[in-house]
Amino acid sequence: MSESKDVVFPGLHVKVQPAGRTLVNLDTIVYTEDSKVSTTTVTLLGFPVVVEATAMSYRWSFGDGPTVTTTSPGKPYPAKEITHKYMKRGGVKVSLTTNYSARFNVAGTGWQYIAGTVPITGPATPLQVREAVPVLVDPPR
Repeated sequence: MSESKDVVFPGLHVKVQPAGRTLVNLDTIVYTEDSKVSTTTVTLLGFPVVVEATAMSYRWSFGDGPTVTTTSPGKPYPAKEITHKYMKRGGVKVSLTTNYSARFNVAGTGWQYIAGTVPITGPATPLQVREAVPVLVDPPR
């Protein structure tokens, strides 16, 4: 006898600071708040199977070419743990691929680890990159 079920690991959302838009040559902060151990229980052949997914690494795609891989989900301002500087203006989509390690436990018999990692890409976060130009003006007298 055999039975199988698909278990979906979460695709994490990217948070961006400043939100929605940033400036050329400005440190743009990225992070995710959703990073935690994901646990799901399914029933296979009448036995409960607990499946646990743990985020091991994060690959940040900034939408303009470069990517960076970290072992941290990042933190919001003022941490500046994971940042990116855009070099030209335009619309980009920032995405995050999380590499999960997984393990399972059949009916309380003990944890068994699955070899390798499972990459899951979350939804893209749109971001407008704008350019600010300083202008000198005469102050009012």
